[in-house]
Amino acid sequence: MPTKQLHTKEQIWDFLREVTDPEIPVLNIVEMGIARKVEIDNLGNILVKITPTYSGCPAMNAIEKLVVEKLEEREVENFKVKLDFAETWTTDWMTEEAKSKLKDYGIAPPEKTEEENDFLKNLSKTKVIPCPFCDSFETKLVSQFGSTACKSQYYCNNCEQPFEHFKCI
Repeated sequence: MPTKQLHTKEQIWDFLREVTDPEIPVLNIVEMGIARKVEIDNLGNILVKITPTYSGCPAMNAIEKLVVEKLEEREVENFKVKLDFAETWTTDWMTEEAKSKLKDYGIAPPEKTEEENDFLKNLSKTKVIPCPFCDSFETKLVSQFGSTACKSQYYCNNCEQPFEHFKCI
């Protein structure tokens, strides 16, 4: 009788690093801070917790499916993937490497979140976002929403490139 292959937490984390965000394929779900926890109980049952970037994020169903597919591909057994809403995802959970990859991909990365979390008050503030292509601060907000709700649309007056900014959440 074949023995069940047991996987370590480190292996599961490595597998999760192979799952990319369907909306931003240069980032994986670990460096984005979406994959939050891997738990293995004394029977070898695995629980993977993922936190949505926001409660209505349309990519979360796809991400959950991609996690399941990756773990099955890696022959992981007895696992469950759980959407975890216990904590509110923040762009502060993104690694510096993820922010650098965003910039290289042409999306202005988020800054650190502000102490002031009043959404309406912050909406009235116009942030100066540097262009990811030429690093110019001569940019202007075109729309609060870009191709997805988590990004806004900007235009660089220096290099004349439109670009998106991953909003601080």
